[in-house]
Amino acid sequence: MRKLIFVLTLLASMNMFAQFSFDETDAGVVDGGLGMSWIDGKPYYTFRFRPELSVGKFGMGLDLNLEFSSDGLRTENFNTLSDYLSIIRYVRYGRRYDPYYIRVGALDYASLGYGNIMYMYNNSPSFDARTIGMNFRLDLNSFGLEGVYSDFAQSGVLAVRGFVRPLKWTSAGSIPIIGGLTFGFTYANDMQKYAGVLQGYYDTANDKIVVQNDHGNVQMGSIDVGLPIFKNNVVDWSIYYTYTKIMDAGDGQSYGTILGLDLRLVNLKLKFERTLNNAHYLPSYFNATHEIDRYSIISDSVVTKYALLQTLDESDANGYYGGLMIDVLGAFKIYGSYERMEKVEHSGMLNLYSQITPETAPVVVRAGYSKTHMDKESEMFKLDNRSLFFVEAGYKPYPFLIVSLVYKWTFTPVRGADNMIIDYTPQKKIEPRISFVYPFNLAQD
Repeated sequence: MRKLIFVLTLLASMNMFAQFSFDETDAGVVDGGLGMSWIDGKPYYTFRFRPELSVGKFGMGLDLNLEFSSDGLRTENFNTLSDYLSIIRYVRYGRRYDPYYIRVGALDYASLGYGNIMYMYNNSPSFDARTIGMNFRLDLNSFGLEGVYSDFAQSGVLAVRGFVRPLKWTSAGSIPIIGGLTFGFTYANDMQKYAGVLQGYYDTANDKIVVQNDHGNVQMGSIDVGLPIFKNNVVDWSIYYTYTKIMDAGDGQSYGTILGLDLRLVNLKLKFERTLNNAHYLPSYFNATHEIDRYSIISDSVVTKYALLQTLDESDANGYYGGLMIDVLGAFKIYGSYERMEKVEHSGMLNLYSQITPETAPVVVRAGYSKTHMDKESEMFKLDNRSLFFVEAGYKPYPFLIVSLVYKWTFTPVRGADNMIIDYTPQKKIEPRISFVYPFNLAQD
């Protein structure tokens, strides 16, 4: 199967540890620093200011990143009005998975239901191309609604899931297992201009994309059913099933289990899923790299994710997904996942992340690795152009001060006429950094 030659961006971010959970701070944190970056071999002085404030259920995060070279301010971060507004990284009420939750701004790995349509979606794949979207959740116990809209500045991804727990309206609703039986219904629509292009090319003379055959919006729907098997203060175990149909393309099913263990000193979460994929179908279509994979320019031709679906003519491209998260006292965290489609070549994807930040030792170590387009498991740890590596190693001379060296490979947009993003290209950064991190508490409800 042909796929776009891009790798996961979550390891190129400082907020990568989010595949199973995303912890929005209960307190305030002042985070800022000075450093020097080498971006594609060119030196830049950097200034970062990234505070997070929380009062009761309300929270807000800022994200200001200035990069200066001998030519002055690097303006790639400030191309559009959305870039300026995105200095306010997010505003929220509630916390993810609360019964009442809304977040406006950058969306860090948003998921709906069991992730069969949207799983860990990120609406801002690059700091140089930030967008403002919305993620919300309303859970009224017997029924609810959750949804995502990716970009208020232009047409983007709209996804909405309604869910019901029908037994909650009956006396059976109080029964521990079957009382939590949940049915979900999801609709998603990618309305971005080039999302459904089947054929097109890049006009270099006029610096724009020419569309020759366009399917239009990419729409899909699904149903799901979930059943909690056991839940208390230590164990949270559930099973689920989903069916998904991509309009004018293929369909697929999945079934899986999620197990959480809270052992006080150690928190563990495990997810395993089996996917049954028919022709012209990809599970978790809106994933962490969707904004990059949606379309790309390859040899002056427009290649879209939706067009690539049409090349998947295998009738038995089944696959599997496994993920594991371990958190030891909040000081040592490791996340890993692996997925592949059995009869689709080069479909293996590995993702690893670890973080060591013990309070009793003056060290900070964060590292991540991902590899895509693997055909054999023996390729997992061979670094090549399908790999992405991130590492930060630092020392804390004081509890509020971190001196570190950062290496990361992120993405930067390639812009055409009218400042339109027509592609993404890898970008290497090396940055000696001094960070000031100071937590504080405000009065809460």
